Amino acid sequence: MTDFAGWLMPLRYGSETAEHLAVRSSAGLFDLSHMGEIAVTGPSAAEALDYALTGWISRLKAGQARYTMICAPDGGIIDDLVVYRQDETRFLVIANASNASVVLAELAGRCAAAGAEVTDETAQTALVAIQGQNAPAILSQVTALPLAGIRYYSGMYGDVAGVPAWVARTGYTGEDGFEVFCPADGAEQVWDALAKAGGSGVVPAGLAARDTLRLEAGMPLYGNELGRDVRPYEAGLGKVVRLDKPADFVGRPALAAAAAAEQEGSGPPRELIGLIGRSRRIPRHGYPVLSDGAPVGTVTSGAPSPTLAVPVAMAFVERGAKGPFLIDVRGRLEPADRTQLPFYRRSQQA
Repeated sequence: MTDFAGWLMPLRYGSETAEHLAVRSSAGLFDLSHMGEIAVTGPSAAEALDYALTGWISRLKAGQARYTMICAPDGGIIDDLVVYRQDETRFLVIANASNASVVLAELAGRCAAAGAEVTDETAQTALVAIQGQNAPAILSQVTALPLAGIRYYSGMYGDVAGVPAWVARTGYTGEDGFEVFCPADGAEQVWDALAKAGGSGVVPAGLAARDTLRLEAGMPLYGNELGRDVRPYEAGLGKVVRLDKPADFVGRPALAAAAAAEQEGSGPPRELIGLIGRSRRIPRHGYPVLSDGAPVGTVTSGAPSPTLAVPVAMAFVERGAKGPFLIDVRGRLEPADRTQLPFYRRSQQA
């Protein structure tokens, strides 16, 4: 167990490598109740979120979800979010645990003018995720919901193991799977039912496996690839900024300028890339990246890849840096090859 943003969280239940590989080959069960859950409700909720966030939230239909960001006026990323439109006047915003209070305060301030109500539902909401190719078959044993009809990045209300829940086909692993939001007092019942339904085909998985899974899938982590000093374009996430939506939104002028610079070829001075190590030494967050003997960047996330059996890393490097790249791993320069992100796609699985 480890402290994580004020929560006592499971880092691993046994072997983090075994947990990782179970998600890739069968299914893993995650307790993600540390995530922030914030409800934005009222007739003007969609309009309020269009102003507060970079995404075109009002275009979501009931049951749909969207990955988006909340940015500062200068375009820096305050947090990356998933927003679910649960009905016409209710949205559920999922924030990272370390940023939940900041996002809550920002949303309250930004939504006030439109008259939308912002409510922190984190304490009364649990989140249990089941991820992996066998997740639909396992979940179907404890719910009557038509899981085949829940498309990626969508969700619906229904009971899971007799507990009222919002069930969404979303996740942070690069695999198929579902996230079950339920009342906190029903979390144990949901967890036990899924564990029993999966039997030996599902394993509990902790934060360590979750991190290597998302890294292989090229998914950013706030505090590593994302932060107040990062704008979406340099992280390769310009698509989440909807400059074509008619409504104004916080950070629009700065982000529009960044988008124009990107189109003109004079974009941000750095870019996020993938690196695969040639040796077995592991690059970690903060390690320098060099090219032609000179520093050109820094590793943001790095780990051994259980799926690919090689070290992998994401790094911010100077735009246009060609390599060959070397990573300073505790005083030794280790060669690494640039590669397209993500490192792993579900279709690659044998």
